[in-house]
Parts: sequence; C-alpha cells; structure tokens
Amino acid sequence: MIGSAVGKRYATALYELAHEQQAVEKIGKDLSDLGASWDASADLRAVFENPQFGVAEKRGVIEALAAKAGVHPLLKNTLMMLADRRRLKHLPEIAEAFERISERRSGRVRAEIVTATKLSDAYYQQLQSALKEATGKDVVLVRREDPSLIGGVVTTVGGRVFDGSLKNRLRELRAQLLDSAT
Repeated sequence: MIGSAVGKRYATALYELAHEQQAVEKIGKDLSDLGASWDASADLRAVFENPQFGVAEKRGVIEALAAKAGVHPLLKNTLMMLADRRRLKHLPEIAEAFERISERRSGRVRAEIVTATKLSDAYYQQLQSALKEATGKDVVLVRREDPSLIGGVVTTVGGRVFDGSLKNRLRELRAQLLDSAT
C-alpha cells in the first residue's frame, strides 16, 4: 500500500514522539496489532469510517481497545486526536508509514517476497541472508502468495523489483515472439 501524505505526516510525528519516549518498538507493535484488528474486523472499520458515529462513540471504542490491548498512552492519545479530527480512516496508512520510518532509521530494509505457493522457511532464511549481504542492512521479509505468478518469485527491495516469476517470463517470451513476427 502506498501511504497518503496525511498518513506519512502523522506517522512521522508519532515516530518522533515515540523516539523521544524510547517507545518506538512498543508503539510499532501496538500499531501493527491494531492494523491487524482493523483488517480483520469490518465492524471496527465501520465504526471508525462511518460519519454517523460521533466522536464520543469513536473515543469510547478507542478507550475500550486501548485498555484491552494495553496500548501505549502516546498511541492512545494519537488515536483520540485522529478521532477528534475525523482522520481515523488513515490509520492503516499511518501504521505502514510508521513501520517504514522505523525500519529506515534503524538501518533495516524491507523486502517483499511474492511467491506462487508457500515456500519453506529455509528458503526464506537463505534469501534473507543473501539480501542482507547484498544491501549491507538487516532485512525484514514480508511474505505474500499470489497464485497468478504460476511459479517463481518476485522480490521488491528498496523500490527495485526483481521479477523472476514464470508469469513474467511468459510475458517476455510472448513479447519476443510478437516482435520477431513483425
């Protein structure tokens, strides 16, 4: 997901405050957990995105979530502010931008690995080691499956895409055949 300017702005401010309070890791985990809840619960999204629910109702949900999950007070306050400003819909973008800022500032790089089927953990460990050696940074792997690839792997590191999928190879072969036919 490509974040919005609003998401990046809030994530940057949240990161700076979290860094000052030495709570980057805790807030990052809380944001990640909240993002997973957001993705899993249509009801939660409906409350936060629906203008029919007032700020007081949204604040009540945040209060309950924060208490149940043990959310860091800084994140709870940020969520309350987002509710007040009717910006809770940007929560997934904020969470993703926060994670990217945290990775970048800690010397880590994210590598998205898309495969047609699930691969062994040993494969991912080898790939992570190779990417660490190539980039000189600790690598955070994000795994995804996409059966439309047919086979192979598509790796994205630092905005560069390495497409080793069978789907891409077939596309290239088709283009070569069409070029040679004209």
